[in-house]
Amino acid sequence: MKTFVKLLTVAAVVSSLSGCVVAVGNGEGDWDDNDSNWKKEQQANLNYINGLTLGAPISAVRGSLGSPAFVETFQRQGEAVEVLFYRTNHRHSDGETSKDECTPLVFKKGVLVGWGEKAYQSM
Repeated sequence: MKTFVKLLTVAAVVSSLSGCVVAVGNGEGDWDDNDSNWKKEQQANLNYINGLTLGAPISAVRGSLGSPAFVETFQRQGEAVEVLFYRTNHRHSDGETSKDECTPLVFKKGVLVGWGEKAYQSM
């Protein structure tokens, strides 16, 4: 009986000292999820921007698209100009968003006056 108790004790100690590793997924971490997330966000941004009309208030755009990747604010001919940059076009696989991957939305006095590179460059 003493041998059985010793054996049971040793088994309990060994089992408590051993670790357990559980691998879930396909071995690529969360890259698939991250890849899918930015693609969905980028597509949603593009769809929303494609449906914009001139005169949209900046508050409505920010409310729908959330925080932009970049913001520029400056004075042009005495008027406040605000440019919001939203990611719409993947170009670099570096894990960072750059302005050339974004569509600029140009606002004067809080109202949308144009979007895209042509509108941005004309400012």
